[in-house]
Amino acid sequence: MSTSASPHGHPQRWLILGVICLAQLTVLLDNTVLNVAIPSLTRELHAETSDIQWMINAYSLVQSGLLLTAGSAADRYGRKKMLLAGLALFGLGSLVAGFAGSTGQLIAARAGMGIGGALLLTTTLAVAMQIFAPAEQPKAIGVWAAVNALGFAAGPLIGGFMLNHFWWGAIFLINLPVVALGLVAVVALVPESKNPTGDRPDLLGALLSTIGMASLVFAIISGPDHGWLSGRVLLTAAVAVLVLSAFAWWESRIPYPMLDLDFFRDRRFTGAVTGAVLITFGMGGALFLLTQHLQFVLGYGPLEAGLRTAPLALTVVVLNFSGLSAKWAARLGTPVSIALGMVLMAGGLVSIAVFDTGGYGATLLGLLLIGGGCAIANPAMAHAIMSSIPPEKAGVGAGINGTLAEFGNGLGVAVLGAVLSSSGQLAEGLKAGQLVGAVAVLLGGFVAAALLRRAQRADSEMAAA
Repeated sequence: MSTSASPHGHPQRWLILGVICLAQLTVLLDNTVLNVAIPSLTRELHAETSDIQWMINAYSLVQSGLLLTAGSAADRYGRKKMLLAGLALFGLGSLVAGFAGSTGQLIAARAGMGIGGALLLTTTLAVAMQIFAPAEQPKAIGVWAAVNALGFAAGPLIGGFMLNHFWWGAIFLINLPVVALGLVAVVALVPESKNPTGDRPDLLGALLSTIGMASLVFAIISGPDHGWLSGRVLLTAAVAVLVLSAFAWWESRIPYPMLDLDFFRDRRFTGAVTGAVLITFGMGGALFLLTQHLQFVLGYGPLEAGLRTAPLALTVVVLNFSGLSAKWAARLGTPVSIALGMVLMAGGLVSIAVFDTGGYGATLLGLLLIGGGCAIANPAMAHAIMSSIPPEKAGVGAGINGTLAEFGNGLGVAVLGAVLSSSGQLAEGLKAGQLVGAVAVLLGGFVAAALLRRAQRADSEMAAA
């Protein structure tokens, strides 16, 4: 179903993009805002360490497990419907979380918010791909990616401000006015779109992908605390491998697969996916180590550390909102843009790891380089994934993009966190972890650039023939 009123896209496309980015921002803030409330929750709800872990993990596990299923549901039943459902579920979960009287209630509410979050993260990107013409899609995805960076930076700051003036439940209740505004705006502005072929629902595929991805993420986040060879990690990892293998087998056998495995025969898709995993692995782990570096090496408090990471997000926001990164990407081409972005990111990580002498100067330089690299490479990578998938499968494409980000970030935090733990000295462990992250980012950029360049050459040869 087409949503464009003209060859230039929907006439209200930029206003609609603002609406869906506002909805997405609430989800992204909730990924980080809870971290600053941990002391308050421990004191007021008498939460133990295991309770705190489940408050954080219930949200991420449900969200990561459902991303692919949520994207498929949006394609089949309508992206506007799923966007409204996601907002409603996220708002209801936020309301319950804000007034939770026990750790069990808060964990259940966080799981409900994870369902809404999965629907929002997939439908926002899918709608953006539907309402913009191909020429404007890179700039639109750049704005969408900038909101991701803004959520990363603003979460701890907003959380710290709310806790300084209100009780801990306010960090969830602040979502409610945004959700209410989003619901009204989506009903009034966002056009409906869905897959016109109306494929049959792949219920078994949805179940297998949800169980498999949730098990995989659970194994990854459990490894640092329980040991990579512990029974819990090995068992959930084995479940993940078996269930995801069954999912791949099932998807290759049915005529209406939720995830068409033929996507992986497209070199553009394969290149973008490979690079995305390595890049999010390196950046996710390295940024986790950066927060440790600011607090334990440079001696900043949580709120001060959040303020000092803000230049990274601000760089991304300025370059993407101004359209500069989209212009550079158009001139350079996708492969070169991704490679350049990864070189800048890796250079930023090296600056922080090697040249830091106890001050903030080298860290600031590193953050600016990382922000510039993210602004150029991340939208190009997301656009490469989305543009290599048929428009009617935009929801699935967004689900794949989100799943890769969750998987790469989780794995990066776990592996680079293990590098930190294995080091005898904190500062040396942080340096080693950031250098490993830099290598992964650089490798991911060059692998993706090479595969995408090869795909472009193949397309040119086919067109010439």
